[in-house]
Formats: sequence, structure tokens, C-alpha cells
Amino acid sequence: MGSEWGARVAVAIVLATLASLPARAVDEIQVYNAEIADVGQWTIEQHLNYTFLGHTEPDFPGGFPSNHSLQGTPELAYGMAKWWELGFYFPFALTGNGEFLLDGGKIRSLFVVPDAAKRDFFYGVNFELSYQAPPFSQSRYMLEIRPIIGWRNKEWEFIVNPIVDLTFGEFGQQDFVPAVRLARNLGEDRFIGVEYYADLGQIGSFLPFEQQSHQIFAVTDFKVDKLDVELGLGYGLTPGSDRLVAKAILGYAFPVPGQKKDESDGGSTSLSMASPLARQAPGMPPLR
Repeated sequence: MGSEWGARVAVAIVLATLASLPARAVDEIQVYNAEIADVGQWTIEQHLNYTFLGHTEPDFPGGFPSNHSLQGTPELAYGMAKWWELGFYFPFALTGNGEFLLDGGKIRSLFVVPDAAKRDFFYGVNFELSYQAPPFSQSRYMLEIRPIIGWRNKEWEFIVNPIVDLTFGEFGQQDFVPAVRLARNLGEDRFIGVEYYADLGQIGSFLPFEQQSHQIFAVTDFKVDKLDVELGLGYGLTPGSDRLVAKAILGYAFPVPGQKKDESDGGSTSLSMASPLARQAPGMPPLR
């Protein structure tokens, strides 16, 4: 009887631990900077995140372990107005045991201050609605609300995304998942910086610190011809974090139909506001 009672207690502890961990997979590790595509312009990005050292057990029943998994998403975006961009995501994962999984899909609507790349203070907000497949999340529907607040000068930029994730249904809750970026401008479209990502859990009832996710990434941004590249390596600070994660973002902005390159407000190679790579032209005075 005693051994049966002990087994039940052990199962209850395991289930409680799983319930306290993030109940979704992460396919996009990025700080948004309020820069969007030109009106009528398409951009494309490929996000890839590989977990060298992560959780060896699923974070929730029916999920997959993050350890040795590759997660990512291709993203298409279109400039609707100087202050509005639409985006579309198609997430996927390759698990550590070689299984290829397709997630549902995402659509986002981004509202920003116009000409964010030319301002020393910029801001915006992103609304992203997701339909998530069972291996990726316990909740089928999620709404991300991502405010964007940033400052920059010729040498530095500092950006904060105080993100709130709203999930719906039986496992629905409101999570606080902030992201922060501090980067140094080296000139010629080259940046080095530090990014911080966290998942604190339910707003009003945060998880114990050791169960929260806290990651620090060293990042670099640069261009290869017309291709924008960001590379990063992240280290988890708590047991609730994946310990070692590499990320890459590759992006390309298509020319605006009927528009010459020198007529474009942001240049034909500027990426969407979700990209950290499109920057203010050297020597251009900030807008007020």
C-alpha cells in the first residue's frame, strides 16, 4: 500500500512539474524593432532555432522534447501602409528523433510609427493570432500582444518588447514573456549585441524562479549581398530554460513593383519590422 501511495505521489509531482513549464514550442526568437516593409513590398524571412542542450522530456503531455530539436518558420510579410504590415507564418519542427512535424499557422498585424528606421525614438504594437497543432501547444489558439518601444543613436540601440501571450480553452492563461535587445552599431550594416528572453508564466501568479525561462543571447547582424543575416547563441540561466540554443534569421526584401531602388523610402533591401537588420542610413538626422 505504501509503495502504491508513493507511486501516486511521484506521478502527481511529475504532472505538476509539467504543468508549470511552458506549454508551447518556440519557433521564433527575435526582438521586434518597429521597422516594416515599404507599401506594396513583399519580404521573406526564415527563422531557425536549434537546441543543443534542452529539456529531455516534453514540457506537456503530447509534446516533444526540445533537446536536439530544430524549430523554425518561414515568414512572408507585405507592406499595407506606412504604418501597417501583415505577416504570415508556417511553423515546423524536426525533433531529436528525426520526426518532421508541421504546426498550424499564424497571421500578424503590425502597427508602427512611420519611418521607424529614421527615428531615435520609435514604437509600435504587434497582434499575432496562431492556430497551433497538438505537438506544439496544449492550446489550439493563441493571441500574442507585443508592444515595441525603442531608442537608438549612431552607436547604440535599445529595444523592449513586453509581450503578453493569451491562450484559450482548457489550458488558457495569460503569460508574460518579455524580450530585450541592446546592440552596438559597427557601421556598414554590422551589429553586435545582447538579447534577453524570458517566460515568467501566468500574469498575477508567476512561476517560481527556477521554473521560469531566462535566456541570454549573444547576437550579430550583417549583410551578405542582398541577404540579411542574424546569428545568435543563447544560454539558459534556470532549470526551466533550454540550456544552449543557436538561432539564425535569413531575410530578403523583394523590390517594390514599378518602383526604382532610389525611389524607395526604406530601400529595396529593408526587411519588415520583425527584422533587426533594416537600419537608419548613416548621417541621416532623426525624425521628431
